[in-house]
Amino acid sequence: MSYSSSSSSEPSGAVPQDTGELVSLVIGNLIPLHVVLAGLTWILHDYFVTLEDEVRYIWPQRLNFSKVMFYWIRYYSIALLLFDVIQIHVFARPDITSNNLCVAMDTIIRVVGAVSLWSVEIIMQLRIYALYDCSKRIAVINLVLFAVSIASFMYILIYNHSHRASVIAGVIHLGLPGCPSIHTGIEWAQWVPATIFEGILFGFALCKTFESTIRSLRKDGTLSLHTLLLRDNILYFFGIAALLVANNLMVVSVTHIPWFSYGPFHAAVGIMTTRMLINLRKATAKDVVGDLMTNTDDNRPRVAEGSSRLTAAGTIQFARPEQSM
Repeated sequence: MSYSSSSSSEPSGAVPQDTGELVSLVIGNLIPLHVVLAGLTWILHDYFVTLEDEVRYIWPQRLNFSKVMFYWIRYYSIALLLFDVIQIHVFARPDITSNNLCVAMDTIIRVVGAVSLWSVEIIMQLRIYALYDCSKRIAVINLVLFAVSIASFMYILIYNHSHRASVIAGVIHLGLPGCPSIHTGIEWAQWVPATIFEGILFGFALCKTFESTIRSLRKDGTLSLHTLLLRDNILYFFGIAALLVANNLMVVSVTHIPWFSYGPFHAAVGIMTTRMLINLRKATAKDVVGDLMTNTDDNRPRVAEGSSRLTAAGTIQFARPEQSM
């Protein structure tokens, strides 16, 4: 189990020398037991709060990539929190954990969490692709960087997996509530590739935001769907980047920040992404209604210049003045 406590900085295979070190290990394992329940409560609360919007704006939508990804991220995130809760609390029972089981579960936890993050990063790449007028060059750059971040993640994962058994060998027999919360070597770097990639995506969105803001100053300043898309991108990228940085800081022992488990991170990623997609769909629906009410030339509704439409692939492209919905 990879839930670490920054207060525990034992060397590889070391046995605690005094009661204080043992208490520190126990506390490091007890914190996730409580925090992961808060994460599950948070995501379930948000689910019921936004369920009405899901029924109103997502259910009537035709089956496409955007709708599939919404359901995947929304319900995979909930399943992931349930898995976190069950795994942490089952492993806290006496005589459950073993060296091999803890090593295997450490890898599994990281992979299932990475699947959630990678799914969200696919959506964000599509949004960047749409923001830059479907630029193939931008898409290829992001795709290559995405592949590099995954390859880096897998390399660090394999390296940590091969060394994990020796790291926890000295304390696995102490009867801790769960797998030992000890991290050494390059385990702190596990999420650094994803953090760097998120920072690059944030840079793309920020550049487009500055460009759009300068353009808006010369016009009436109304909030278009394009502006909403940019705003959500900035808020999302900042939120995910902050979560990844916080996750890395909790693993680095010099910060003395206790490990809270992946529960809050999994919940925050799922909540932010589903709310972002719901807000986008809601804005699109209002935009369409406005066009139907204002553009009635020849009894054929048109999309006004600067508005947007959803493609079959679920990304956003900006329509030409005479292009119909």
